[in-house]
Amino acid sequence: MQTVNFKHFPLQAGETVLDLGCGEGRHVILAYLEGDVISIGVDLSLEDLRTTRDKAQAFLQPGNAHKSFGLSAANALQLPFADNTFDKVMCSEVLEHIPDYQGALKEIERVLKPGGLFCASVPRHWPEKICWLFSEAYHQVEGGHLRIFNAGELKQQIETLGFHAFHQHWAHALHSPFWWLKCIFWKTQDSNWVIKKYHRFLVWDLMDKPVFTRTLEKILNPIMGKSVVLYFRKEAN
Repeated sequence: MQTVNFKHFPLQAGETVLDLGCGEGRHVILAYLEGDVISIGVDLSLEDLRTTRDKAQAFLQPGNAHKSFGLSAANALQLPFADNTFDKVMCSEVLEHIPDYQGALKEIERVLKPGGLFCASVPRHWPEKICWLFSEAYHQVEGGHLRIFNAGELKQQIETLGFHAFHQHWAHALHSPFWWLKCIFWKTQDSNWVIKKYHRFLVWDLMDKPVFTRTLEKILNPIMGKSVVLYFRKEAN
């Protein structure tokens, strides 16, 4: 499920790109496929990194000298990279999980080159608020969401670190009702037939990308998109 829109986050040949909190690899693999770049994913979970590695095998081009792919287990507060290493940094649906998210933002600023682009996405305030209202377990599970962001406040916090915001959009409107249903029926979600049917619908939409649902989600994203996606440029020194 792609959240970062590379139309607003264009990759140039030869760039080095970091996906911080890459999880099971959706964006780090997409970046590798999108451009002739060095695409690096970082995550704390070794299990997720193994999944990313396995998923990537079908797409890697070992003989292509213009592309490179790498993974690393690391803490977002202590990234194992020198200052000004990356041309682009993505951090999608991660900051809400990190206790010291401001420390992670400072690390992103440190490793990103002046003039480089940063994309952050977090759950949108009001759809997330509904999830918290229906289920405490939703955000109290291990590794769950620690906070609900206000997009405007987060944007201001990032800009105080020396970034300039240049674009914003919303994503995954069709996923909002799915998570509301999961929260309403949290204890029985694995056996609930409505949730199962809705999940099947989302998988079909993801795989087939029918025009109707893609158009519907595009219309609904500004109203009920589950994620808010923010784009920044690091100001030159």
